Amino acid sequence: MKKLGGRSGIFIGFLVVLFIIVGLGLSWVTEYIWMDSLDFSSVFTTILSIKVMLGAIGFVLFAIITYITLFWIKRTYLSQFSIHQLPPFLQRGKTLNLIILAGTLFVGLIGSTTVQGLGWEPALKIMNYVPFGETDPFFNRDISFYMYVLPFLKFVVNLLLSLSIFVLIVEVAAYSVFHIYRMNKSAQSHLSLTVLIVGVLLAVTHVLEPFSTLLTNRVNIFQHSVVHGLSFTDRMVNIPVSYVLAAFSIIAAVWIILSLRKGRIHKLIMPIAIYFGIIILGQGASFVVQQFIVSPNEFNREAPYLEHNLNYTRAAYGLEGMEEKEHPGNVDSLSEDLIKRNQLTIDNVRINDARPLLDVYNQLQTFRTYYQFNDIDIDRYKIDGKYQQVFIGARELNTEDLPEQAQTWVNQNLRYTHGYGIAMSQVNKVTSQGQPEYLVRNLPPQGAIDIEKPQIYFGEEDYRSVIVDTEVNEFDYPAGEENVSTRYEEEAGIPLTGLNRLLFAIDEGSIRILVSGQINKDSKLLQTRNIMERVERIAPFFEYDDDPYVFVRDDGSLAWMIDAYLIGEGYPYAENFDGRNNYIKNPVKVVVDAYTGETNFYITNPDEPLVRTYQNMFPNLFTTEIPDDVRSHFRYPEQLFKIESAMYGTYHMTNLELFYNREDYWQFPTEKYYNEDIEMEPYYTTMKLPEYDEEEFILMVPYAPRNRQNMIAWMGVRNDGEHYGEKFVYRFPKQENVYGPQQIENRINQDSVISQELNLWSQGGSSVIRGNLFALPIEDTVLYVEPIYIESSNETSLPEVKQVVVAYGDHIAMEATFDEALQKIVDRVEKGIKPEEVPDADGEVTDEGNTEEDQQDQPNTDPILNADEVLGEVSDLFNQYQKALSEGDWQKAGEIMSELDQRLK
Repeated sequence: MKKLGGRSGIFIGFLVVLFIIVGLGLSWVTEYIWMDSLDFSSVFTTILSIKVMLGAIGFVLFAIITYITLFWIKRTYLSQFSIHQLPPFLQRGKTLNLIILAGTLFVGLIGSTTVQGLGWEPALKIMNYVPFGETDPFFNRDISFYMYVLPFLKFVVNLLLSLSIFVLIVEVAAYSVFHIYRMNKSAQSHLSLTVLIVGVLLAVTHVLEPFSTLLTNRVNIFQHSVVHGLSFTDRMVNIPVSYVLAAFSIIAAVWIILSLRKGRIHKLIMPIAIYFGIIILGQGASFVVQQFIVSPNEFNREAPYLEHNLNYTRAAYGLEGMEEKEHPGNVDSLSEDLIKRNQLTIDNVRINDARPLLDVYNQLQTFRTYYQFNDIDIDRYKIDGKYQQVFIGARELNTEDLPEQAQTWVNQNLRYTHGYGIAMSQVNKVTSQGQPEYLVRNLPPQGAIDIEKPQIYFGEEDYRSVIVDTEVNEFDYPAGEENVSTRYEEEAGIPLTGLNRLLFAIDEGSIRILVSGQINKDSKLLQTRNIMERVERIAPFFEYDDDPYVFVRDDGSLAWMIDAYLIGEGYPYAENFDGRNNYIKNPVKVVVDAYTGETNFYITNPDEPLVRTYQNMFPNLFTTEIPDDVRSHFRYPEQLFKIESAMYGTYHMTNLELFYNREDYWQFPTEKYYNEDIEMEPYYTTMKLPEYDEEEFILMVPYAPRNRQNMIAWMGVRNDGEHYGEKFVYRFPKQENVYGPQQIENRINQDSVISQELNLWSQGGSSVIRGNLFALPIEDTVLYVEPIYIESSNETSLPEVKQVVVAYGDHIAMEATFDEALQKIVDRVEKGIKPEEVPDADGEVTDEGNTEEDQQDQPNTDPILNADEVLGEVSDLFNQYQKALSEGDWQKAGEIMSELDQRLK
């Protein structure tokens, strides 16, 4: 029975190991085949080879150290005790050797997994990195040291230190039995060696700590410095303390070793206590210096370090060398001539909003329940020779929404394989019903742009794998009572022939792939069809923007554009934007063909050091030549621009004292959406910059001063051609008010005509949606435009653009169309009609607009007693009335109105 049990155990163990090896091998083989089908096999082999190498190193290192530790403990026990004094399992040599071997293999596997899992990317970077060509001002090291070398050194040291402490704990536990460490020289030697290694590694950790002071603004566990990076306290206290701790780590290790050798066990606590005492004293000294030396005279103490913080943050976020210009603000220059000179800008003013527009697309342009628009994006096209801004969305397929009886394996995997076409609409025009005017619509797509390949096999939906070129014709699109079918026409995908069919049947967990008679020698598997999962599977070392967008190429095919980011946390003196990350660039655009899934990584900034490093790591991943029809749809990513513009709100202050006091801090203004005030997001617009002759695609955001709502400046970035990525800022005069978005929102609320209409529409179960408010600089003036949507409360309602508000200076108008509202304001300006002379809700002009003769015709009235008190009560009642209306409490609103009427009488 013992023999049988032993053989069964060996057999089961063999099966487990075989299962793990086969599972890993299958995963590697199918991954290689998939990557090779996309011509990225070299990326896979590069990552796999470094992982295998590091995994082997980690296994050998951890296994050898574990084996030596356990073998030394075994030898010590055998030398200290007689064989009969040992526990039974230690008396049997084979059993003990098996335990040691099992422990060695287990720790080795943990080491292998840890080293290759965490270390493959830092190792590849350290082997291929490109210098930045710029050094820090304190240690005089290239920035690449902090980006690549320091993280790798920390990884290695922390890994070895963790292993050494683990080994030390095992040794202490083993040698504490019967106080072996007091009596046995072998035990003392073993402990001494491990303590010395821990001490040396601790010393190396402390030697590396001063470099980290350039990457944080924390000076101790209680306080932060005003400086991001090295500060006065760091230089005077924290760095010297780090070197003292490094030296004492070695001294403490020697001290402990000598105490062990001499048997003075009670003295072991002394060096440990002193070590932690130095840490506490260092933190205390840091606190005292920061609190009593730096804080009372902070600017003078920190000035040199603040300058480094300012300059290096500007460099990290690309804020240096930006064009900064003065904008005159609200100059009274609006005229018909100005409109004509900027007609293309006017024609591309957005009076539609992507957020409610998504509901419209999904109700009017899906046609079947299994179609879905996931997002509406903004882009620009040349249509009939005219540069035009558009909204565009992809009509994708969601097989989960197929009728239940249609959700068969054949339908979901062979027949319903793709979405179909796009819808595109103008940003500046709506129908008489307030719906978008389409440039491309319906099935098959019809309109101003020819769509030659409307099928969408790869998109944003959570797609499952499908098989094409089977015996089953694919559903293409519905046409009346019948459905149109199609066949896949490209060679993309994984051929399901020979061994591939077995491998991918196992990989997909579907035996039907192996046995189905619908699959033939021409059939191909399209795998990982969600574009975000696809690019992350190919290049997991990038961060990707979560808003990919579809575009139409010159040949009529559809493709997706995804922004790839390179993010780092090692740029010295730079302020962090997220956690410890303080460096972000977008040097790579990823394009995924919606039909074939072909994926290209285009380099847009070949001089960026991080992307050059990745080029060295993966030379076959990137494409440097960018087709014109791809480049023409580059958009500077909103996510990156928001980070950069938020940083610029602080780091535009180049005067050091202003920067220290944050006296001229800029923030994003707020706007109203529905009934909430939200922070304004950057937005794309087509406009002509004052010093240029042609309109271009601009991403821009206004700024407001801290705790103010006037507009102090606006920042933009260019998107077209060779000017892509060029950032600029226009500042408004500080001595005069230029309305900010929230001020315009407040003026809309306060305008008696507009507010009365909005209140009327919001009654009777309808919702008023305030769309994006756009501040549009045109030459030397600023226009403000906001669409007003109306949506009824029933579930199938469609948001409709009911009115458009246009504001200019003190003028404001709301009309059914943008052109009408703009023309009304232009007429007022050119006729010299002042804002206070515009009729109110009752058709009367305000007192300021009355002539002297009108004033004389008004009857004399006695002054009202306690006028301020009465006015306050009336105002409170009116606010209560509006609140009751907004909550739909008509009875309460009527009671308040009666009370208000009595009070006024």
